[in-house]
Formats: sequence, structure tokens, C-alpha cells
Amino acid sequence: MRENAAVEQTDRVIVALDFDSRRAAEELVERLGDECRFYKVGLELLTAAGPALVEKLVGDGKDVFLDLKLFEIPNSVAAAVRAAGRLGVSMVTVHGMGGTDIMAAAVQAAARDFPRLRVLALTVVTSMTGSDLADIGIGAAPEEQVLRLARLAERAGCHGVIASPQEAAPLRRLLGPGSLVVTPGVTLPGESPVEHARPGTPQAALAAGASHVVVGVPGPPRRGRTRSTRRRSAPRSP
Repeated sequence: MRENAAVEQTDRVIVALDFDSRRAAEELVERLGDECRFYKVGLELLTAAGPALVEKLVGDGKDVFLDLKLFEIPNSVAAAVRAAGRLGVSMVTVHGMGGTDIMAAAVQAAARDFPRLRVLALTVVTSMTGSDLADIGIGAAPEEQVLRLARLAERAGCHGVIASPQEAAPLRRLLGPGSLVVTPGVTLPGESPVEHARPGTPQAALAAGASHVVVGVPGPPRRGRTRSTRRRSAPRSP
């Protein structure tokens, strides 16, 4: 993977704007002010608020991690990466399960038109367990699958990977010091992980080798989206 420039300590925390309205997102950004420079915009907020919010954040001097989890044919992925680059975002995600050609198409699109845009490969989402992987025909444990996809991402030229805090240490050993390792699924000490099956604290993730941690806003779990609710509605065999 490409060499990662030194990351300022204050820029290692990415605040997730996991909201369903532009107003809620902007209220949080205003409340944090100069204390935070890096924000994650995911599919929910992008669908609700559109790209104009991303452009405003960038125009206000914020870095944006656009978490698209792109998983399409290579040409479509390349086009989406170019669209993300035109918005001025700093990071965009492509799904590692798409394979080498899809990841390479994303990297090449960024390199050609937006050389400062960092392409990160999602490995295994933080809500998944070994039984979830087995459901889709993958017999590997989560860590094994994370490392397998990280190797593919490295060969495709990605700037880094997305994984849970529990894989930060083995990923850092595998990828070396130059790659980005971004860890969602962090929880504060004493906080319930709710949607995350493989959580860890921000401090532990950074100490294990994460370059960035993605933190959410504490609050009540969203209806229908907790792991306990999912397990009751769809029990699994051991």
C-alpha cells in the first residue's frame, strides 16, 4: 500500500454523522466546532441529505470520510470514486469482497484524477460474527477473513483498510506502518456495543495500531437495529 503521511493526533478521531437529516448532522458539527475536523458521512445521511452536505463540510474546511462501501462492476466503481473526488472528500470506501479488479479500479480512478483521495477497502463489517460469515458461505473466522481481504487490498494498491478494533493489531503487523487502518465499532468504557459484534475502546484501537477511530454519538439504540433484536427475530444455530 502507498505510504501514509504522518497523521496529526487530533485528526485520528473521525466523528460519524449517523443521522437521517441534514439538520441533525449540521447541529452536531456546529456544536463540536474546531474540536473536530474529520467526519464520516455514510449511506443513510448521503441518501437523506444528498451531496450538498458533503460539499458544505469540505467547503468549511472539514475532512470527509465518505463511507460508500462500493460493490459494483469496476467501471461503475471507478465512476463513483471520481464523483466522490469531485466532492472533495478525503477518503472513500470500496468493499473488499468485490475482489481485486473492483478495488484496483477504484484506486486507479483516484490516482488518475484525485491523487489525494485515499481509497480504503472494507474487510468485514463490525456487526458480523463467524456465524454470519458462514451464512454467506465463508468458513473463515472474522480475523482470518479480514487479513485475507487486507492482502487483496494491498495488492490492488488501496491506501488502507476498514476493520474492527479487534483486528487492528494483526492488520498493523501485516501491512506495516505506512497503511491506514480505520476502525469503526469503537465504544467508550462501560458503553454497550449495541450493533457491533467485535468492539473495542478508542484507546485500545489506537494502541493496537489503528491510524483512525470512528466514533459515534452516544444515544439510545435505533429501533430494530440492535443485535439483540436481530437475534430474537432470526435465531441462529450454534
